[in-house]
Amino acid sequence: MAFGGLLDYFIITFAAIIVIVNPITTAFIFVSLLPHASRRKARLIAKRAALTGTTIFFTFALLGSVIFQVFGISLAAFRIAGGLILFGIAMKMIKEHEGEHDEQKTVEDKDEFTDHVSVVPLAIPFISGPGSIATVMILTTQAPSTGHTIIVFMAIGITTLLCYLAMIYSDYIVDFLGNTGKRIVTKIFGLILAVISVQFVINGILDVMPQIVSMMQA
Repeated sequence: MAFGGLLDYFIITFAAIIVIVNPITTAFIFVSLLPHASRRKARLIAKRAALTGTTIFFTFALLGSVIFQVFGISLAAFRIAGGLILFGIAMKMIKEHEGEHDEQKTVEDKDEFTDHVSVVPLAIPFISGPGSIATVMILTTQAPSTGHTIIVFMAIGITTLLCYLAMIYSDYIVDFLGNTGKRIVTKIFGLILAVISVQFVINGILDVMPQIVSMMQA
């Protein structure tokens, strides 16, 4: 097993994963979701998101095809479900600061929302989304040796570490924006998130369309 071959495989694998995960996008979504969180809490959420994303990647890299078969899940269904969940979160971001007359309820809602964003949407689907999960599943199933499989896991670990670093240093962006800037960015990325969620659903529907057409023609 040549070192050069492993190095080339690592570069290709890492490039494939890092491009589809895109830590920079995750960092901006992180800023938009947590405009009012303390630095300590934001770092804790970033850590949880990175660890959760890594765990999901490792699980699907090893057992993804088995999980899909056991539960009868298709990648298309995964995309559609993820898109619907994202759309609900996007609406919360867009509507933030509306109805502030009920201040206590707003604070409670924000606290609950903040506690959950480490899993959805940060870990799923921004770090470990349908496309990136499918990518690591393909890379592990097509790895020609144990050494190549280990390289896939190394690439996953480095990618999620970069996501964590991007998120924890996004607090400098928050400091720069100020309160008004935070509100504007939150609403802008809420809209972007809504568009992404709709695209997830469209992609999922397009994936199952051939099956639907076949069933109608049968």
